[in-house]
Amino acid sequence: MKEIVNYYYNFDVEEVEENKNYLSFNYYGENFYFVFFNRTEEELKDIVELCIELKYKGIRVHDIVLNRDNSLVTKVGENNYLLLKLNTNKNDIVDFISVSEMTNKLKLNRSNSKLYRNNWGELWSKKIDYFEYQIKELGKDKKIIIDSFSYYIGLAENAISYVNKINKVIGMGDFDNITLSHRRIFYPNTNLNYLNPLSFIFDLEIRDIAEYLKIEFFNGEDSLLDLITYLKIKRLTSYSYHMLYARLLYPSYYFDIYEDVMNNNGDEERLVKIISKVNDYENFLKKAYEEISKYTNLEKINWLIKKEL
Repeated sequence: MKEIVNYYYNFDVEEVEENKNYLSFNYYGENFYFVFFNRTEEELKDIVELCIELKYKGIRVHDIVLNRDNSLVTKVGENNYLLLKLNTNKNDIVDFISVSEMTNKLKLNRSNSKLYRNNWGELWSKKIDYFEYQIKELGKDKKIIIDSFSYYIGLAENAISYVNKINKVIGMGDFDNITLSHRRIFYPNTNLNYLNPLSFIFDLEIRDIAEYLKIEFFNGEDSLLDLITYLKIKRLTSYSYHMLYARLLYPSYYFDIYEDVMNNNGDEERLVKIISKVNDYENFLKKAYEEISKYTNLEKINWLIKKEL
């Protein structure tokens, strides 16, 4: 892989750090990442235009470097890769307030980008169907997953039903902002991942907030305090308040690790920390319901609301 980078980008790199999906190196004091790319050409075109606009607004997203053929994409076997050059300290932390501010840097007319998401109920349903098929075929030796899987599928189905009901009863309106978002929020939330343009999408402004709160919770931070702070400084529509709660319900924190394990990229033991906090997270969801309900008439999930703390 090092030879491919040197050939296609006219480098003379000697020392690299190689991972399954990327290769990283420092060249004349600048950090580069040669990364696996699994999005469409149409999405890449929109990502490039998005990067130009973000830089104009002062956000130093990673550069996508052209190769010797004047192409952004470099093919290695059957896979596509891009070379990213970092423009900031990769280890700088992007905290909760910064995430909240970032979501307002760029808004979308919801029909004009291939990066637009927001069909959560449909996407989640397809994932759940695949997971249920997958575990029957490949999960027989995964004891931790077998013992916990049904609970998290049930929680996901709650979230799907919630989203579908709210879309039918309330529906997204003109004042529900579609803003710059990310496919995944990582912990710690550093510039390395947060300013990676290949992670960019457009979605409801509460998407990144909810994902940050979830991953923060499972890493011992005070998610409830951050939620309360966000609710005080940001006024949302009833639809967006409901979608914030739906996103908190959906157990992406479990399924992300599940997918790593099933794809042989992760240790099943990582789920133990998640599973051990089931009761604590249910309590968080109940308290989150109480806080969000101060701002809108939030649809109830009876088994959570009746739960004793």
